[in-house]
Amino acid sequence: MSVQAGRSNTERSEDARARVLAAAMRALAANGYQGSSLASIAADAGLTVPGLLHHFPSKNDLLVALLEERDRREEGRNHLEDARGFEALDRLLALAERNKRTPEVVRAFTVLVGESVGAEHPARRWAQERYPRFQSDIADALRRGVEDGQIRGDADLDAVAAEIVAMLDGLQVQWVLNPSRIDMTYVLAHYFDGVKQLISA
Repeated sequence: MSVQAGRSNTERSEDARARVLAAAMRALAANGYQGSSLASIAADAGLTVPGLLHHFPSKNDLLVALLEERDRREEGRNHLEDARGFEALDRLLALAERNKRTPEVVRAFTVLVGESVGAEHPARRWAQERYPRFQSDIADALRRGVEDGQIRGDADLDAVAAEIVAMLDGLQVQWVLNPSRIDMTYVLAHYFDGVKQLISA
């Protein structure tokens, strides 16, 4: 009996979904959403188009699943909901360091965020919801630092959080375009040092 034959239907289905998501990630990184076809994604995943559609009924469904998977992984890495004060910056710095080891993922989502400014793009709502949520998570973590006496109570932490998100995304764009010319974590660490000096109690 082959290894594949010995696996349950659920295991085979989960494996196929994972292959499709990985193939979709590669396609988005190389060609963007509009330039990626289901046929090429299915072939890369070792499936037929009907086989792919069994797991993801449409291209939009595939994109939504990809975004959900990305958010799930990012949230699992960040855990900002229990971070207090400057601990949040340390966790974001660690996330940036991990992202350097997955350039394909970073490239795919940088492309996707750029494309999502189009009014009809299927990822537009995701992008519109992502930024306020991410900024709020950072601001809330910094406010817990105010409670601990680490951060000044008069600091505009919503503005600081928006600036941090802009820095994170801006650095990623520069790194995707010229990875050998910019060290994301070095620049980010220097920037965070300045943030700490600015808002420390």
